[in-house]
Amino acid sequence: YLRARMAPGEGTAVAEGESKALEPDRLHSSETTRSGAIRVIATWGALWAAPIVGFALLGGWESIYPRLALFFSWLAVVTFGGAYAVLAYVADAAVSSFGWLSAGEMLDGLAMAETTPGPLIIVLSYVGYMAAFRGATGLDPVAAGLIGGLLTAWVTFVPCFLWIFLGAPYVEKLRGNLRLSGALSAITAAVVGVILNLALWLGLHVLFREVGVLEIGLARPAWPVWGSVDPWAVGLMVVAIVALFRFRLGVIPTLAICAGLGLLVRFLA
Repeated sequence: YLRARMAPGEGTAVAEGESKALEPDRLHSSETTRSGAIRVIATWGALWAAPIVGFALLGGWESIYPRLALFFSWLAVVTFGGAYAVLAYVADAAVSSFGWLSAGEMLDGLAMAETTPGPLIIVLSYVGYMAAFRGATGLDPVAAGLIGGLLTAWVTFVPCFLWIFLGAPYVEKLRGNLRLSGALSAITAAVVGVILNLALWLGLHVLFREVGVLEIGLARPAWPVWGSVDPWAVGLMVVAIVALFRFRLGVIPTLAICAGLGLLVRFLA
């Protein structure tokens, strides 16, 4: 250190020599990373596209399986924020846009998934199953549904491996990027709003038997038909709120109580 301070020219020469010595290693590392990225894109891209193209060749691009695969592939690419952020988009598209299942069936799928680990992929596979079950595939409905569920899981997860293996060499660099950190903070706030949107969508379809659309300029939010309120659902909601916030029973006892009351109401009805 003292020698470098006393003879800056010599220190500079040494540093330049070390820099030149490291340049081939840096170039080799850059080429290795680039070739690895090309292999990752080719491998996982082919695995991703193979079933989509295969089903399109068998039944045409307008058949249910390519449509399912393309929709959930698009979902895997553009969505972020975890399961509940994704489900808001899926629920709206599958029920309102494509008509693959009803709002009540979507709620049943979410309720089923919440009893097990991994609610996202279970709900998505359930949607894929229902869409193919009702699609004009020419197959037995159960077999068609199973294929639809498996295809949905495939095109949802394969892109994840593509992004992971492609982005892994750059993770450490991205962690220190202040601009990217700021963008991720903004995304976190947006995700909270998306999850709130899902909660409102689910709540409206639970508490009201009929839910329409309110036209406000370009916005078209869901709006309940007030005369279709379900008093039993409102009663169960009140029981859950009192159990959680007044008596602090915890989630599992509250779920057990509401499930028992729900079965009783269903039996009496």
